[in-house]
Amino acid sequence: MTYKVVGNIKIDDQLYRFVNEDVIPGTGITAEYFWQQYDLLLSEYQAENKSLLQERETLQQKINDWHKQKSGKEHSSEYVNFLKDIGYLEELTAPIEITTKNVDTEITNQAGPQLVVPVNNARYALNAANARFGSLYDALYGSDIISEENGATQGASYNPVRGEKVVDYAKSFLDQALPLQDGSHKDVTSYSISEQQIIATMASKQVPLKTPSQFVGFNGTEEDPSSLLFLNNNNHLELQIDRNHPIGKSDLSGLKDVILESAITTIIDCEDSVTAVDAEDKVLVYRNWLGLMKGTLETTFEKDGKSITRKLNNDRNYTSPNGASISLHGRSLLFIRNVGHLMTTDAILDEHDNETPEGIMDGMITSLIALHDLKKTNAFQNSRTGSIYIVKPKMHGSKEVAFTNSLFNRIEDILNLDRYTLKVGIMDEERRTSLNLKACIQAAKERTVFINTGFLDRTGDEIHTSMEAGAVIPKAAMKGSTWLNSYEKSNVQHGLNSGFQGKAQIGKGMWAMPNLMNAMIEQKGGQLRAGANTAWVPSPTAATLHAMHYHQIDVQSVQETLLDDHTDYLEDILQIPTTKETYSQEDIQQELNNNAQGILGYVVRWVEHGVGCSTVPDINDVGLMEDRATLRISSQHMCNWLYHGLTNEEQVMETMKRMAKVVDEQNADDPAYRNMAPNFEDSVAFQAACDLVFKGKEQPSGYTEPILHQRRKEAKQKLAVK
Repeated sequence: MTYKVVGNIKIDDQLYRFVNEDVIPGTGITAEYFWQQYDLLLSEYQAENKSLLQERETLQQKINDWHKQKSGKEHSSEYVNFLKDIGYLEELTAPIEITTKNVDTEITNQAGPQLVVPVNNARYALNAANARFGSLYDALYGSDIISEENGATQGASYNPVRGEKVVDYAKSFLDQALPLQDGSHKDVTSYSISEQQIIATMASKQVPLKTPSQFVGFNGTEEDPSSLLFLNNNNHLELQIDRNHPIGKSDLSGLKDVILESAITTIIDCEDSVTAVDAEDKVLVYRNWLGLMKGTLETTFEKDGKSITRKLNNDRNYTSPNGASISLHGRSLLFIRNVGHLMTTDAILDEHDNETPEGIMDGMITSLIALHDLKKTNAFQNSRTGSIYIVKPKMHGSKEVAFTNSLFNRIEDILNLDRYTLKVGIMDEERRTSLNLKACIQAAKERTVFINTGFLDRTGDEIHTSMEAGAVIPKAAMKGSTWLNSYEKSNVQHGLNSGFQGKAQIGKGMWAMPNLMNAMIEQKGGQLRAGANTAWVPSPTAATLHAMHYHQIDVQSVQETLLDDHTDYLEDILQIPTTKETYSQEDIQQELNNNAQGILGYVVRWVEHGVGCSTVPDINDVGLMEDRATLRISSQHMCNWLYHGLTNEEQVMETMKRMAKVVDEQNADDPAYRNMAPNFEDSVAFQAACDLVFKGKEQPSGYTEPILHQRRKEAKQKLAVK
């Protein structure tokens, strides 16, 4: 690696050239000024960043010592007082009201699905950005929501039997979302517009919508519209009509498709779903973000023997019932998720040749890139209110949120931005943040637009924080535990009590099984009924299917019923999920098998192939959409059971080796795959997976990044030598 020296810092040449030649032109900022200010920024914030990380370790050591002294004793109220005494619990009694302004309506007024996508994969990023609208027919046809019984099988060519089932399901949905004054959409022979209202013609009658105001736009003519646009629970859906289309010509009304507004927002991810371990990787991350902000990102790939070029979708245009023009944003509103405070990068070194905080680099460069969107000179625009949306993960308590707020203030000053242009999403995925969420929101109340919950990271941190308290319950039992359910409720409560309704998102976690859409439809509506106005989905298809929930459930009304909930969930959240139960050897081995297989299946792709997010088959060959959070919970769980004697090193290593063979078999059809077995010592991926378990207790907050980054660099060096 070669570096460019600017003041007290050294910048990797690749990064330096990319920023100067590709990013800065058009921003109104000079390269000399940017790097000089970056040098000053590091001198102001690097030491504080390090101090905050040290505070994490200090608090963790005090908690460890406490549990060692109190082993086996009930100490709920005493534990609360202890956490207050050491500053882990922050006392904040005054009401909080966020004052965030200039926020796009996708955040303030619309409840809908949210995608999370790795920014270093241009195709995935474009697919997600373009997933604002999706075909319900296509989503249903390709999912297990439509059974394959009675000849409705999927195959290489279109199956009209299956297609008929799709249409029937979709029209049943329309009867819920767009009810007619009388009758069913299944019986409509044509749709037309009369006196600014929709008229559905059936065999013996003509009927309007039960709620005529749902009709908001159309294309074509009033007598023969080609599309009809509706609004329900503030989400759009479109009926597309074409009697010459292969689907439309067999439909009674000529309906060829139902289009749903799907991924209202998307998190473009620099963090858990990305493998970026050096300057080369970070330049790719930033280059794709630049393409999204300038509207120029394109990618070409082969599919079914054809070359396909993908780029950003245009806006969607309609005529309103009174003849005015309507334009709908054609793309998902994009957040950018920076990395957290922990990791450092050798892409920029300080005056002592030490790596510098990667989170500071992300904040500066992703914001600089977003200036291209704010300039409003591109064909495609992300924010129409002049905001930059940054999700900040893995913050521990309000001091770390305050640090981010201060950092964003400084970045705004450097980039000549109005105060609070940079909005922040606070990920409630660390125990110290959950317990102090009100104080965290207070620390950034002028720029907060998002909080959410996440089972995997939050449970991983729960296990690591309370490692000395005892052996934890099996992973599957966690979802029924007192602490987790109280954490989920508390998150919504704090959001609503802090004035999030109509101003910010309250989010829920990922549905991790992209092939099990029927189960998702049956279960994921519960997140809306719990008060969330967005929830994560693993694909554009899942976004379209999950969008049906937002037509069936009025989230705003749900939130209204929860506004008066002031329950104190603190002691319930502090119910540590330990157990004194004696498990059979068979149960222990099954738990180890599941954890080990999940770790190995993901790590081998991360370390050997540089893939940070993909569908990985579990031990039962069920595909799970995995990112780094999967490793945190699984490795910490195995580490906990090993530490407390439910298993031993010999059993864990035997399990890892046996599961490595299973993973090898699951990847047998991949020509680029390198087996872990039987030469385990030569497999960097296998060694990384073992490190995550056997060194899990000593990892900061149980994070997987330090080990993964080290091992990925090792794998890249091996490939370079070959």
